[in-house]
Amino acid sequence: MSPVAIAVLAVSMSVDAFAAALGRGAVAERARLGDAMRAGLVFGTVEAITPVIGWAAGVAAAGLVAAVDHWIAFALLGLVGGRMVLEAVRRPEGAAPGGRSGWMLLATAVGTSLDAMAVGVSLAFVNADIWVIAAAIGAATFLMATGGVLVGRLLGARVGRIAEALGGVALMILGGVILVEHLTA
Repeated sequence: MSPVAIAVLAVSMSVDAFAAALGRGAVAERARLGDAMRAGLVFGTVEAITPVIGWAAGVAAAGLVAAVDHWIAFALLGLVGGRMVLEAVRRPEGAAPGGRSGWMLLATAVGTSLDAMAVGVSLAFVNADIWVIAAAIGAATFLMATGGVLVGRLLGARVGRIAEALGGVALMILGGVILVEHLTA
């Protein structure tokens, strides 16, 4: 994958954490830097681990599906992206995803990272460097979630819906690019 594709993927995987962090910030009495960084660290760590788990599962199955791997990557990225767009559209305007406790933070981080696991599976089929991509996703998520908590107090959760929808569209486009690259190679 090119550096641009990795950056698009990292940002796309981070927008649901950004949306959740906006919600956390919107309901916080005061958005402190320490709290924001803690949320960013939890979201970033979980978001970096889950694509590696998905990638490992994909590598185990890669030999069985080598002839159609690009179609699988296209379908998975399309489904994940479509789900992100659908959830962004269905969430009531101003709704703040997630709660304020530490357990709720972890549960929200795991919930927002499940799409990264599915993307990890598709990355195994295209021989992507999972370590670089996982680090990029983790770093982008840390930055976006930390910023999301801080900005959330000012803007509220409405902006999170737009960011999540745009991230979903970017994933669908990335799936299309992978398909076209493999069909024209």
